[in-house]
Amino acid sequence: MRCRNLALAALVLTGSTGFAPTRAQVPALPTGAPAGTLPSLGDGTELATAAERRIGDRIAASIYRDPDLVDDPMLSDYIDGIWQSLRAAARARGELNAELDERFAWEVFLIRDRSVNAFALPGGYFGVHLGLIGTVSSADELAAVLAHEMSHVTQRHISRLMTQQSRQAPWMIAAMILGAIAAGKNANVGNAAIVGGQALAMQSQLNFSRDMEREADRVGYSVMQGAGYDSRGVASMFEKLQQASRLNDSGGFPYLRTHPLTTERIAEAQSRMQLSGNDPARVGGPGSALAHSPMLHAMMSARARILAAPGVDGLRPMVVEGERRAAALQPLASPPDAGNLRDAGALYGGAFAAAQLRDFAAARKLLAQLKPLAAGNAHTASVVNLLSIDIDLLAGVVPASAATFDMASARSRAEVLTEARALLAARRAPEVSSRLQTWVAAHPKDATAWQLLAVAWGNQGQSVRAIRADAESRAAQLDYGAAVDRLKAAQAMIRSNPASADYVESSIIDTRTRQMESLVKEQALQDKIDRKL
Repeated sequence: MRCRNLALAALVLTGSTGFAPTRAQVPALPTGAPAGTLPSLGDGTELATAAERRIGDRIAASIYRDPDLVDDPMLSDYIDGIWQSLRAAARARGELNAELDERFAWEVFLIRDRSVNAFALPGGYFGVHLGLIGTVSSADELAAVLAHEMSHVTQRHISRLMTQQSRQAPWMIAAMILGAIAAGKNANVGNAAIVGGQALAMQSQLNFSRDMEREADRVGYSVMQGAGYDSRGVASMFEKLQQASRLNDSGGFPYLRTHPLTTERIAEAQSRMQLSGNDPARVGGPGSALAHSPMLHAMMSARARILAAPGVDGLRPMVVEGERRAAALQPLASPPDAGNLRDAGALYGGAFAAAQLRDFAAARKLLAQLKPLAAGNAHTASVVNLLSIDIDLLAGVVPASAATFDMASARSRAEVLTEARALLAARRAPEVSSRLQTWVAAHPKDATAWQLLAVAWGNQGQSVRAIRADAESRAAQLDYGAAVDRLKAAQAMIRSNPASADYVESSIIDTRTRQMESLVKEQALQDKIDRKL
């Protein structure tokens, strides 16, 4: 599958994927760092943050066009909640300095792949396979992986490795990674791109050193604790890796091959837990207030397994398991016990899987039994309500709850975008465009929101605005050439029919066209400069 080669792209660049892989010069000890903070191995890097970000943007532009990229608002909200709490903790600890925080993307891509993997790319872009979300047992295990990834970036490990081959131009590094991605469609083309980019010679030199791995282990552990996550998630994740290693990993755990789980790393992790006392309540931090409850994780894990496209043979067992659990539901404990969590995950997975199989009667029956389990927590109750909308939309019917929607009160991205889809189905486009205009003003890089806004404008006969919204979605995906094309189409429509847009909209389109054309020229100029290096 092509998505597997996204992980390969990171492997070729960094020798790394997954738990212990991998975002000017950084001071030896960041200002405001807590006392006792050790110097970072990533200090003294030669590659400027702007150069690294350009490489990352080139790669990200290709990933945006990959069909295995998944933008599922519910899963994205879940991952982003964990991710942002880790970023906040890294800032508080002085691990993430202001320059990197501002200049790097810090964006996590969800990749449709059932293997257990995560990877980082230059410029602060990260990838998480749905297989990882579907395998880990808790948000703590997921935070352990993400904190380790983040620590490789905050310590500038990628930059240091790339500068080991300072003679290689940035465009050549990007060509190597994109060649690995292209290999997913055609191995011969991909290999030719890699060799043509003269990048194979770099591979042996771009492997994380043991010192880098140990530093990422150490920093990542402290960051996840600072974010309020249970550091036992590190140990339980190591146990999963150890078990997979003993069973001779058959390919489901790619990072086992690129980052062997050494006894030294396990021993150091155990030692850290003993020294820290492992008391997440004592540590506190933003993660502890995120309401990433075990039940929410159970449901999001099931959703990830389904969105990883297991096929009919993978979906049917989930429906069967959901129905089995529904027939023997345990009384709801306070707080929910392990049995309740398994019930919630199985019922959610069974309902969503049944909807994918177009057995909507079974889906709604399982959903009805899930609702009481999730009612005690605002986050889980919201997720179940959004699943109900998903099921109705998959069935091709207007969700009954659409009659009471107030999009102005929607807060999370999942609520905004899911309710927008429901209201579009209910032919209430004006409400959608009104709310989404506010949303994209605050989140201008949300390509999916721009796409829905384009549909909403189109449904109201506002063709020029629809075209501009489509152009903005292309820009958000770093496809500036396509954005220019769409904006020029809007200009042509205005010239042929001046009444199709008012003065304000025309001015916005003219301004954005100039901005996009400037970005296209800047990219072309930078390409020329890089190729001369």
